[in-house]
Amino acid sequence: MKNLAGKKLLLIGGAFQHRKVVEAAKALGVTVYVTDYLPVEKAPAKEIADKYYMHNITDIDEIVEMCREEKIDGVLATHLDACQLPYQQVCERLGLPCFGSAEQFRYLTDKKSFKKICIENGVDVIPSYTPADFETEEICSERVTFPVLIKPGMSRGSRGQTICSEYSEVKSAIEFALSESGNGEVVIERYMGRNNDFSITALVINGEIYLERTCDRVLGAVEDHMDKSAIASINPSVFTSMYEEKVHEKVVKLIKAMGLKNAPVFMQGFVDGDTVRFYDPGLRFPGIDYERNVVGVYGKNPINAYIEYALTGEITDDYSWLSDSVRLDGKAAIALFIPIRPGKIASISGVEEISKHPAVTAYFQKYHVGDEIGAYYNVNQRFCEIDLLCESKKAMADIIDNMYETLKIDDENGESMIISKLNTDCLRQAEEV
Repeated sequence: MKNLAGKKLLLIGGAFQHRKVVEAAKALGVTVYVTDYLPVEKAPAKEIADKYYMHNITDIDEIVEMCREEKIDGVLATHLDACQLPYQQVCERLGLPCFGSAEQFRYLTDKKSFKKICIENGVDVIPSYTPADFETEEICSERVTFPVLIKPGMSRGSRGQTICSEYSEVKSAIEFALSESGNGEVVIERYMGRNNDFSITALVINGEIYLERTCDRVLGAVEDHMDKSAIASINPSVFTSMYEEKVHEKVVKLIKAMGLKNAPVFMQGFVDGDTVRFYDPGLRFPGIDYERNVVGVYGKNPINAYIEYALTGEITDDYSWLSDSVRLDGKAAIALFIPIRPGKIASISGVEEISKHPAVTAYFQKYHVGDEIGAYYNVNQRFCEIDLLCESKKAMADIIDNMYETLKIDDENGESMIISKLNTDCLRQAEEV
């Protein structure tokens, strides 16, 4: 790698997911800046940055001017949906290296554009409908098979989504999706929530495409209204071999068709027999602390590639070791989310014991005693994220069961607020298929 000491890197977005980017960059001698509108106590990456600003990530003019004043050498936004487009726009204005062009970001942020290019390249997608298919109940009965999922054309964190089982529910669902849509459009698809949820991360480095991660995403319970939000992301997926044999070649063709050369690509879909029907993309890493687990297994950090690229326009190290990284050398990793029901937190115990467990690679807590939790039923329902790296999924199951016994989050009546616990039998029974 080139000597990066003394160079200045701006991270757009101060969320906890960016802490590991700050840490990696500082270890390379880079001076790290962070900006978003949140105060430092609510932006964990700002806490460890060399300098931070309060510019909203959408304040492109202000960010560009700040970069010029500070003589910023490179800009990054690695893990968050909301930061993707501002990152591209800032880089374009400053003439700095970026994961992709405006068109490439459109393919991997706009769900309709993504679906179109998937179809063009033989990547399977979820069957879809248009609002015209719901114009009248008669037309709907001829064209539509319920249930359907109605969601924003561009959004984040499962916001604006509704599952409709009959015609009468559609109008309000479309209005709700539009209220959360970043592009004024909605996506209506066959509901596949009963299928296994699967995602990948592919890292493109100097045109080579490495499968870094496969993931089984477990959703919360219907009775807790958490059935559209993940309670766990388990790696590697039990469908890894099927994906590699039946699907990955098509995804490689898709990535090459988009012309990406140096970028992380995230894609989420549903397993359907011997294929995956993809529906959600990102020109980014997954929004969890997974890369810490990669470092824990291999002692090497893939994020360094993109730090070097942001600052120099080149990636000079050898990353061929990523060819074998998807199975984590036989180990298992998980991002475990602890959702809590609406109410006021009166007491918390067990956090210190859990966060210091030797298998824990990252712990982030969003809420504390005295916080009032609303009925969000999306990622904002999560009390914390616990990232684990374990010798096996069976060992992981025992550790998680113990953590559920240890962690206590009670309301003012002394009743537990924890909901939608992961059934760890899925880990004990996990076998690659």
